[in-house]
Amino acid sequence: MTTPGTPPSSTRSPSTLASRGIQPRFNALGQSCRKLVLNHLADHLARTFAQVDDTLFQCAEQAENNQVQAMFFDSMRHMRKLRPQIERLYHQCISQGISDFLDGKLVAKAAPTELHAEDLALIENEDYEEMLQVTNMAHRVQTRCAQALFALDKRLALLNNGQPLAPQANPLSPNHIAHALLTALKPSELPLRIKLVLYGLFDKQLMQGLDALYDALNQRLIDAGVLPNLKFVPTRSPEPATPAANTTADRRPGPPALDLPANPPADADQLAEGLDRLLAEYRKQQHAIDLPGSPSMASFAPQGARRTYEAGELLAALNRLQHASAVELAQHPDRPLQVNDLKTDLNQQLASHSDAPQQYRVGNHDTDVIDLVGMLFDFILDDDSLPQPYKVALSHLHTPCLKVALLDRALFKQAQHPARRLIDAMSQAGTLYGAQDDSHGLLNKVRWVVRQVVQQFNGDLRLFEALLGEFDEFVHGIKQRVELQERRAVETAKGRDKLMAARHSAAQAIAQALAKRAPPPIIRQFLERTWIDVLVFIQLRHGAASEQWRGACETADQLAWSGTLLDAAQRDRLQRLRVAMLDELRNGLMLLGGYHESDIRRLLQDLVACQHAVQAGQPHLAFKLSLPPSRNSLGAMLDDEAALLATSRRSRPHQPADQNLVRELENLEFGTWFDFLLGGKRQTLKLSWYSPTTHNYMFVDRNGQRAAVKSADQLLEEMQLGTARRSKPDRSAPMVDRALNAVYRVLQQLTGRTT
Repeated sequence: MTTPGTPPSSTRSPSTLASRGIQPRFNALGQSCRKLVLNHLADHLARTFAQVDDTLFQCAEQAENNQVQAMFFDSMRHMRKLRPQIERLYHQCISQGISDFLDGKLVAKAAPTELHAEDLALIENEDYEEMLQVTNMAHRVQTRCAQALFALDKRLALLNNGQPLAPQANPLSPNHIAHALLTALKPSELPLRIKLVLYGLFDKQLMQGLDALYDALNQRLIDAGVLPNLKFVPTRSPEPATPAANTTADRRPGPPALDLPANPPADADQLAEGLDRLLAEYRKQQHAIDLPGSPSMASFAPQGARRTYEAGELLAALNRLQHASAVELAQHPDRPLQVNDLKTDLNQQLASHSDAPQQYRVGNHDTDVIDLVGMLFDFILDDDSLPQPYKVALSHLHTPCLKVALLDRALFKQAQHPARRLIDAMSQAGTLYGAQDDSHGLLNKVRWVVRQVVQQFNGDLRLFEALLGEFDEFVHGIKQRVELQERRAVETAKGRDKLMAARHSAAQAIAQALAKRAPPPIIRQFLERTWIDVLVFIQLRHGAASEQWRGACETADQLAWSGTLLDAAQRDRLQRLRVAMLDELRNGLMLLGGYHESDIRRLLQDLVACQHAVQAGQPHLAFKLSLPPSRNSLGAMLDDEAALLATSRRSRPHQPADQNLVRELENLEFGTWFDFLLGGKRQTLKLSWYSPTTHNYMFVDRNGQRAAVKSADQLLEEMQLGTARRSKPDRSAPMVDRALNAVYRVLQQLTGRTT
């Protein structure tokens, strides 16, 4: 029996069925799922807002000027006031969508739809930016959670009287969940840059947590008996038939069809031409979709696709990726842009804006460009001469540089191309001055330049030229400061070397005075700890050939002699010399400074008492006298270099196997970079000076500060053990040149031209 005016159930339209709401037996289940969703989203939205203050503060620290910095600080306070309103509007939007589904009202009220480029033609730029963020966030979740969303759609359809929901009507879809934030932010009138920060946090804290929500929803529906045995089977395109003749033996690369040099050509045009030919040759081989570092763009092509994307479509997709990258860079400056991720995102952008994505692929020429730029940035991320933070920063230039290469292949042919010069300048600065403490602010400057490119590049190469000029000026200031610091370090080292040489001569004079003599401890200690400093002082002031030096050495010899048992004639001589000897000792101690008159008088009295005890045949009394323990002042100034000096004086003869390394060390030039391994960590230092006196090598760090001093034997041993090695000779070569040369060699191997 039917109600008047209501068609029989067999002829009801889908909309009429849906308008009944879910079946009564699923009411409790529907409310349970609603509670699960709202609790999950509330928790993750709270996590989003919990990070707003810290993130805006970081953005303020990195702001390009005072006005922008003030905007970030003002927004921190404003966001605290707006948070309750935004959260309330967001939860209302989500809750209303679920309620409409449970009540069967979704047919009359369509949910937000996907964005298409043609729909955005008349949208304001700021609205476009926001909507693009929503679309990109949703699309990433849709791709990542395809299996869970497929199952959830099927189960929700069963609850919905067997009627599947249209994608744009699903209140639990990634698009609806992301679009709810856009709706909640509309009344706030926040600046676009602040909204983009919020979208970035929302993506990280909430959208990336939807995997767990969809799994939990599916499990709750399964537990309630809703399609518990549902299986997800992705559709697969049939593999192309393999020709019978295409056996393993036939697939081996044959003799090269093109005559190319084994080594990268020095001429930039020839190198670019060679790369084109090698890429084309490799593409023709079987399975030529795997490249070192990341898959070829050809690997993303649908099987059977015969049509190719236009250049405009590629550039439009890259523009969207560049906008997304600007937000990602602001939120996560320490996260590198991986080459494989860019290719994956580019493929998704192209497919999502195509009416028939299974019929389209990227053309061969554009594939080669994308792969070549990708290999270039893979090289940058793998380069061991560039500190990691600089690799991360430069990786975000991938998208703008890919746009440049697609528009103009001169990027590969002209060493003076502005985009290429900017990459070279920043990588070289990072290699030379990229100290860990970033005392010069270089890393922040590199990050700022990269942000300007990512945010502003629209095809006009003058942006690269302007940024390069500003960056070069900044680096010039760093270079001057580092060179000044290094000169100071070298001058200090030369002074220490003179001090070391003087101390060595003084030590030899003291050793000669004590040779074959065994004076009591107080005399030996005085000569080795105190008088040695007097000798050093006199040599530095007057020289080793001066009368003062000879007089001080003679005094040392007389004092050592006075502490030995003498005959009658010698005792008479000592008596005649004692007054003059004590005057010399007093004058020497006064030269050093730091000795009070009372201290000098007491010390000289102890020395005289020692002499009398020895000559009276009472050595036990003499041996009771000693100097208080104290560290030699000049020895303290020289630190470990005194030990290195002692080591160098006992230099062992080199074995025949060492001769090559010995010659290499003898011919080292100042400015040579070395890599040292210490505790599994690498330290890159520059040879700045070699001491002809001690045969020690002094190394400075990237700031020009003295970082290590190594004897010739020590450096030789470390090089033999492999814990020290000269940096690669091409360290100073431009980054893009090194990358293209490396890519050329790799392609030579992949095509079978070289092994």
